Amino acid sequence: MNGIEMNKSMNLSEHFSLGELTKTKHVTPDGNIPSHVVIENLKRICENWLEDLRYSYNTLYCLLPGEDYETSKNTEPIIINSGYRSPAVNLLAGGSKTSNHLSGCAVDIRCAGKEQMIRYASILLDIADGTKQEFDELLLEQHGTVCWLHFAVRPKDNRRLINILKV
Repeated sequence: MNGIEMNKSMNLSEHFSLGELTKTKHVTPDGNIPSHVVIENLKRICENWLEDLRYSYNTLYCLLPGEDYETSKNTEPIIINSGYRSPAVNLLAGGSKTSNHLSGCAVDIRCAGKEQMIRYASILLDIADGTKQEFDELLLEQHGTVCWLHFAVRPKDNRRLINILKV
């Protein structure tokens, strides 16, 4: 085992771990182990976007009047369905050959339904506008009753692509 594989509990930011962003149901010989470059891309998404999403969502929709974010027990985690995918995992998952997941530049965020998905998307757009940071993709996706938000940020050449997809 290499050092990265042994340290899946490594924090990428305060609330997100490497294990969360590399978990997969697909078993592959490569073990879905990211490179150091991929880990830096995952850290960027966690530190600059997901932490702000978690804070804003909880502050706006989960805290009771007078509660403090740091001490409240009413906060909700942001749950990642998919982050980094090795080429083997991406193939098994049916991902695109050019998927941002391959470089650790994308996450799929679980949503409790359409309302939460729209709120997450709105918050991420507000973060982009407020911080003047760009993103590559913001895709609202649904398969049957299951909803998730695909969000991608590249180190450069971001396209600010926004779309609603029903699979």
